[in-house]
Formats: sequence, structure tokens, C-alpha cells
Amino acid sequence: MNSGNQKKDSDHDKEGKKRIRIVVDSDGCPVKDEVARVAKRLQLPVVFVANRFMKIPSGSDFRLEVVPELFDAADDWIAENCDEFTVVVCGDIPLASRCVAAGSQVVDPRGRILDEETVGEALARRDLATHLRDLGLPTSGPAPFEQRDRSAFLQAMDRVLQIVMRQQP
Repeated sequence: MNSGNQKKDSDHDKEGKKRIRIVVDSDGCPVKDEVARVAKRLQLPVVFVANRFMKIPSGSDFRLEVVPELFDAADDWIAENCDEFTVVVCGDIPLASRCVAAGSQVVDPRGRILDEETVGEALARRDLATHLRDLGLPTSGPAPFEQRDRSAFLQAMDRVLQIVMRQQP
């Protein structure tokens, strides 16, 4: 477990090249085990970020980054520590927007890939739903999380990891 803005030596491989890694906004994330399976298969490091201690899947290159219990502390840590070699797993649209701006690939737990082309629309939809709720109008919440969401997530992870691997020098 780490805290603060420490970066591990494992950010680079034996030749000194930047390693691809996965960063997970762990609070309430329903696909931590799926992330672990993908990461183990591809031998990728994973940072699970949360504002409290939590159990994470076991893996030799998995770690939990506990941030202070402040508003958006986990989001801030993730946004400040991601780059073009980072795949971020989060369902938070404003965080996804910040990560995309930093060059990261973002996948939400339901398998939606958020990139430069899609994150703006996702933000607009989120803002519209917030505005409608503020006006007292009924809005539908997210559908229950199902097995097909897990499958869609795994497919999306494979797609974005292929993109990131092709970018690696």
C-alpha cells in the first residue's frame, strides 16, 4: 500500500521503456476481478486507487494506492498520474475527461470506451441529466450491472490495450 504521489520503479521495464499499466478508480468498481484477470494474462501492473483501505485482487504487480478522504482525492491522484501508457478504468465521466486529456485510454465498467471522440458527448449527457434532476424532473438511473456488462468490459479492455501496445515504442 502506498500513499502520496510516489511512483514505483516498475513504471519502466528492464530496458528503461515506459510500461503500460492499468489504473482503477476502485471505490465501487464492479470489475476489479476482471481487471486482475486481464492484467495477469498480459503481465501488466495495476494500481487500485481508493480513499480507504480495501481488499484488492492478488497479483505480484498489483498495489493499492490509498489517498486522503477528501473530495475527489482519488480522481485527482488518477488524473495526475496517468499518461498515454495508462489504461484507466472508471465510471466517472469528469475523471474520464481529465484522463483522456492526459492521453490515456479510458474504459468504464460497462465496456464503454471513452476517448477524444466520445467523452465530450458523455459529459454533455451527464450534465443534461444533472440539470434535469436539479429541475425536479425524473431521470432514470443506470440499469443493474449484469454479466453482459462484464463481457463488454473485457472486450473493451482488449481493444484499448491493443491500441496502447501499438503506441509503445
